[in-house]
Amino acid sequence: MERLIDDLKIKISQMKEKTNGSIDLADECLDDLYSVYPFNKFEYVISHLIATKTISLSEYLNIRTSYIERNKYLYVFEITAPRTFGETWAQRHLNEVVPELKTPSTLLDSSYSGEYDFWYEGIKIEVKASRAVKRKSGDSLILKALSSDSTSGFDMNFQQIKPACCDVFVWIAVWRDKIRYWVLSSDEVTNNKYYSAGQHRGNIGEGQLWLKESNIADFNEYEVGVRDILSAIIKKSKK
Repeated sequence: MERLIDDLKIKISQMKEKTNGSIDLADECLDDLYSVYPFNKFEYVISHLIATKTISLSEYLNIRTSYIERNKYLYVFEITAPRTFGETWAQRHLNEVVPELKTPSTLLDSSYSGEYDFWYEGIKIEVKASRAVKRKSGDSLILKALSSDSTSGFDMNFQQIKPACCDVFVWIAVWRDKIRYWVLSSDEVTNNKYYSAGQHRGNIGEGQLWLKESNIADFNEYEVGVRDILSAIIKKSKK
């Protein structure tokens, strides 16, 4: 977990120096620890620092609060199944922040056959989600997870995009500390220079789009705040 919580490690390293060798917190010792959730090397170090009064309980709580604030969406990276993340989590999350969206059915749309995710007053809405992870790393998702201010290269791939099946797309991008939203009409997706049609051979009308640190700014015009998602959906549906 050290690569994931660099800031916490730095703080702990600084505090370890204050122990003056009264306890063995050398990296070699910590690496030899046998860890079973929730007991790990960081819990071991912090408990020793508090016991030796190197830090106070108040200081520990401040460190904890700061860390949680910087990693409030880290749990999303623990979802390993792509379908569970892309459909179950993303759709539930969007419906939580925009409760006006309805689950589609033939009662709302007589021609509905599962081709889009939400319905709002005749507007067909498709949800796509991705997570910002460090490029060129063989680590697990949770170790590759990036914060929004990271300078590391990242990839976010929005897959199985079918513009003909909906009126509006809502894209959800997750960082360790932030969630961002983009709302685009189906035409804006189809005509976007980064949209690649033909994701899979033989799948006509289906494509994908990659967001990276090099092109994410090109989508600023489509980004909306969480409170403006519904109004953006309505506006884009009229294009």
